[in-house]
Formats: sequence, C-alpha cells, structure tokens
Amino acid sequence: MSLDLTASAGYSSNGKTPVKTHTVYLALGSNLGDRRANLAAALQRLREVVEISRVSSVYETEPVGYAEQPRFFNMVCAGRTALSAEQLLAYAKSIETALGRRPTVRNGPRPIDIDILLYDDLQMHEEHLIIPHPRMRERAFVLVPLAEIAPELTDPVSGHSISALRDAVPQEGVKKLAESLRVPLEHDIQNSRPAVHVRLGRVGVTGLQKAILVGGDERAQWFQVAFDLYADLGPVKAGVHMSRFSEALEEVLDEISQTTWPRVELLAEHLARRIVERQQVLRAEAHLRTTYPLQKWTPISGRPTQEVYGLLAQAVATRKGARRLIGVEVEGMVACPCAQDMVHSLARVRLREEGFPDEAIEKMLDVTPLATHNQRGRAMLMVGTQALIDAQELISIAENAMSSENYALLKRPDELYVVNKAHANPRFVEDVVREMLRSVVERYEHLPPETFVWASQRNEETIHKYDVVAEGWGTLAELRAEIREQTTLEHHTTREEWLRSIE
Repeated sequence: MSLDLTASAGYSSNGKTPVKTHTVYLALGSNLGDRRANLAAALQRLREVVEISRVSSVYETEPVGYAEQPRFFNMVCAGRTALSAEQLLAYAKSIETALGRRPTVRNGPRPIDIDILLYDDLQMHEEHLIIPHPRMRERAFVLVPLAEIAPELTDPVSGHSISALRDAVPQEGVKKLAESLRVPLEHDIQNSRPAVHVRLGRVGVTGLQKAILVGGDERAQWFQVAFDLYADLGPVKAGVHMSRFSEALEEVLDEISQTTWPRVELLAEHLARRIVERQQVLRAEAHLRTTYPLQKWTPISGRPTQEVYGLLAQAVATRKGARRLIGVEVEGMVACPCAQDMVHSLARVRLREEGFPDEAIEKMLDVTPLATHNQRGRAMLMVGTQALIDAQELISIAENAMSSENYALLKRPDELYVVNKAHANPRFVEDVVREMLRSVVERYEHLPPETFVWASQRNEETIHKYDVVAEGWGTLAELRAEIREQTTLEHHTTREEWLRSIE
C-alpha cells in the first residue's frame, strides 16, 4: 500500500495546504511478548498517519471470549487523520502484521490488536469493516480507557455518552496499570554529582540531519541541514540529557512545520535559546551547516551551471540573551605570487640571453601571462550581527577575494578566461583573508562597531606536501581602525570573546 504520509497527517505534500481530516478513536491491545513495547511500537507507527492528540492510561484486563490466554494490556488513543476509514483499517492491519500478529483462533492471543472504534460520526456496515466497532458498547476494556479521554463523546448508534456506556457494563476485570507507557526511573544519573568537580565548556550532539524549508514564501527552498548542538556543563552535574537536544530541535521544527523558516541564523538562535531552557544550563550553542546552490553562468560560453556553496550559522544563548553569526564557505582558485615572481625573473634572464633589448623584454613581460603554481582555495567568512545579512553578498566577497572563481562546468574558452584571470591576480593565502576583511569593512559601513567578522582561507597546495592557512578576525571597530587609520592593535576580539560578551 502506498500512502502520502504527509497528507495523511493533515497537510498536502508541500507541507502548507491543509487537507480534510477526520477524528478517529482507536483501541490497542496486546497479550503476547513485551506488551508495553508492543503498544508503544503500535502508537509510534500510527503517528505516521494519525496526528494523535490524546492517549489513555494503560489498563491490564482479563481476556474475553477465549479465557485460556495471558492478560491483556489495553489503551485507547484519539487523533485526526486524512486517511479514509478503509485506508486506516489497511494501515492498522499492516502494523499488526509488522509487529508479529499471525492468524490464530478467534479472540486468541496476539502481540498487537488495533481496532477502529469511531470515525467522525460515520456509521458503516461492510463485511470487512463496521463503524462504530460492533462490540465496543459491551466491552469494559474498551469503554474504560475511552471514557477516560472522551467521557462526553456520543456513540452515534445508541446516542448515549461513552461515560454512560461505561457505567452500564461490569468492570471487574479491568485494572488501571499505569498513567502512560513511560517507565518510572529510579535515578536521574545526569543530575548526580560527577566524580571530578570541573566545568565542561561544551557537551552535546553533532551531525543531526533534518530537511527544512528556508526562505520567503516565494523563494523558499528545501535544505538538508546538519545540526551540532552543545550546552555548557557545570561542575556539579554529571551530564546533560542528550535526548533533550533532539527534543529541542523537534520542538522548534514542529513550531514552524506549517510555514518556512526565514533564515538559518534565526533558526540557530532560536535553537540555542530553547536548549538553555530544556537543559537548564547557563549557556548553549547551535551550529548549522547546509549547502547553498546558486544558478550561475560560465564567463565566456554563457552556459548555465549550478554552483554549490556552504551556508553556515552559529548562535550562542545564555539566560541574558543571544548572539548569532551567519557565514558562507566558498571554493575558488588562487595563483601563487611568489612562484610567479620567480618565473618573471627567469623569463627576463632568458630573454636577455636571447638578445632582446630591455625595453622589449619589459613590454613582453607586461602583456604575457606568466606561469605559477595554482591552488584550490576554500574561504570561510562569518559575520556576527543582529542585522540580516544576505548570504549571496558574503559569497561574492569571499569569491572575489581569491585570484579567480571556479566553476563546476568549464568549456575551453571559459577555462582560458579563468586561468588568465587568476594569473593576472596572484594572491597569497594571507592576501585573500585581508581582502575579505577589507571588503566587509567597505560593504557594511552601516553596521555598528561591535559587529564581529571572522575570515579564514585554506589553500590546497600543488607543489608542497602541506596546505596553507590564514585567519583574521575582529570587531568592525577594530578592523576599521587598522584598515582605514593604519592603527596597529595588539589584540583583536576573538570569536569566543565576542560570543561570550552577551549583555
């Protein structure tokens, strides 16, 4: 059976348009194997097609009809679904089969049993499906949990309330076992005192993957986002509850499931704030990373090509406030100026040896591209501000800081353009970082002086057996002072200092 599970839970496949849903009440029972686990597994799978809103307590009940079998665990749930009654029955039967139910004697033992009790006010009598359930009004193990979550609900056949139907049947064989399927834990190990009294600055989970819809309504795109979530852990607490990171993420995503999230840095900040609440810590971090595709055109042949960049967001939250950064990761090409200068010197010597006059040599060297070794560069640029920054602007700044951009698709005329551009604009790894910082200072004149900037460049060497790296950072006030006023500062604010200086 093939179902649109997004639509079955109440939304169309685009996640926005509501579809018609129906109120359903389902009874679950188990008396073989791990009864509690069977009920939990059934509820979990039902949630894929039913938006479950209420779940009864767990009741232990005497078997009915066929007495020589173990006692049952029973419960009832309520929710809404976009499935038809026939589709819901088929899905329930598929769950029963998946959890191990096989044909047996009527009313015999089974790992799981799922019955449709009510479907809106529908009354139907088909050979394979009768709604309301034909034996519901005589079964205490159904009416007791159903009356717990919907006592005033009216049976469309008899016209009586569920609580009245419950009071009309004997209840001796039905005993409330637990408020829920949760097992009460004896100890909260994470909240106990650790063996070593020392604070840990970052504890959490990495590599959580989620697909989220980001952007404005007209330009929204699906992104596969990787989340790294952390909390500060005090010296008197043994550990954090790792599941609460995932729980906080699911809560935040559920809040926006019917819309789009406008910007990834806002999502990062919201997550960091939520982790502070859920983990009851003084400080939390959220790091997000995704790919950012852009449609571009090759420089000479004009062919369309999809170029993929990295989109980054980081946020730190405390009980006082939060700070966030938006950033990009860009790949490009860098030509080494040092090797080119040596080639320049060699060319002058060789041309003189061949008898060319100095005036002609200088003209030839001036108009002819000179060889050097090339590097694939990877730039990262991040800006910390409460203002909204366009990621495409940051991509442009990082890309332009290198000797040349590169492309996924290059025809021969494009290849010549890129190679010539790079060799006409040689840069050290240090030059690239300084150029990014200068461009940010010029482009974001309107941003306040406390805005933070961090730039990094890694070049993958071709003639050396190592890569080269440069980084630069500071507030806009510090960068403006050095770049414009030629001031020399002994210290620039680091990213960690800036993130920790939350008012």
